[in-house]
Amino acid sequence: MEKFVINGGNKLYGEVNISGAKNSAVAILPATLLAQGICRLENIPNISDVTVMLKILKTMGAKIKMINESTYEIDTRTVTSFTVPYELTKHLRASYYLIGALLGRCNSARVAMPGGCNFGGVRPIDQHLKGFEALGATVTMEENAIVNTVADQLMGNSIYMDVVSVGATVNVMLAAVKARGLTVIENAAKEPHIVDLANFLNSMGADIRGAGTDVIKIRGVTFLHGCDYSIIPDQIEAGTYMAAVAATGGDVLIKNVVPKHLESISAKLLEAGADVIEDDDSIRIVSTGELSKCNIKTMPHPGFPTDMQPQLAVALSCANGTSIISEGVWDNRFKYVDQLVRMGAEIEVNGKVAVITGVDHLNGSPVKADDLRAGAAMIIAGLIAKGRTEIENIIYIDRGYENVVEKLRAIGADIERVTFEDEPSNEVRTAG
Repeated sequence: MEKFVINGGNKLYGEVNISGAKNSAVAILPATLLAQGICRLENIPNISDVTVMLKILKTMGAKIKMINESTYEIDTRTVTSFTVPYELTKHLRASYYLIGALLGRCNSARVAMPGGCNFGGVRPIDQHLKGFEALGATVTMEENAIVNTVADQLMGNSIYMDVVSVGATVNVMLAAVKARGLTVIENAAKEPHIVDLANFLNSMGADIRGAGTDVIKIRGVTFLHGCDYSIIPDQIEAGTYMAAVAATGGDVLIKNVVPKHLESISAKLLEAGADVIEDDDSIRIVSTGELSKCNIKTMPHPGFPTDMQPQLAVALSCANGTSIISEGVWDNRFKYVDQLVRMGAEIEVNGKVAVITGVDHLNGSPVKADDLRAGAAMIIAGLIAKGRTEIENIIYIDRGYENVVEKLRAIGADIERVTFEDEPSNEVRTAG
């Protein structure tokens, strides 16, 4: 068992390099199943979600060669299995992308329902299954939560997403790229990693147009070759460091970013009183650490990302005035608020709305990560709190942040990773 120990109060100064995008990597890695050749992928983040996905591909028969810690060569021509059991999928929500990839590869997939972060409610895949069925697949649910999809021949079709779903958009793209004819996805997700996946598939010979807009058109091809591809920088990792600097105060240059991907985050930090200076591939954040209230509503891209909601909530917990955060994507993403209240924050949650009354300071406390982004929020809370904060359940944080301790220490944070024995007497060690 490991935890993070943070002594708060330090301002942050220096430079941070942003890693490859987690959400791109966990979609592009399954997409290599569609290639009849070797894919060389660069800027792969060194995080546990990627480790799990690589393990799944290897278990299925793929040949994987590590060139360095961020570059891999993947040859999926040796894959013979189209069944992925729960023992492999339980640690990774994005393992459901294997359904679309295998369906596109061999018209058949048997994949167990995945695990990953739980935001307090069910995260259904009904839009995914609707898309597969529209392409001509038969979908059945088997014992042990296995999703079985089979098709004689996938056929292009028009698919309207009832809700904007990143996961469903990715999965339908993967299944449709080799389907016969034209597939049109309407009300598609527009996130940067959707565009990144489309660019990767097009680099292999796919014909995908409109990624990044509401309508994606995919004309099926019969053959996809290997390619060399570099994954985009991680929008949410960059935003997390931006929020951390704004909250603690300091002056940090955040390198290897796409500033356009960060516009909604930059806008809110500017509104709260931080300085945000953009360059071609970097963003500099300058802050006194004294922020003003602002209101946030999370929305699908290009709106403010739900994955940045907890981090901004922490920053606003010590801002002047009262801020309101409305969650417009998930039904329950305020589980982490209990941890902040433990540290002295004044936050009231009513359904999908949190009212944050800024306090003078937070106090160091034992807390836990409820999910990936809530864990990032706990780190920021520890950085601004007075005293010592201990964060448990950091397995969630390791899912999406590469070398987070090393990166934070390099800009002045007092944070370390320590090992401890799993003793049930600690109040913080509860389920979740």
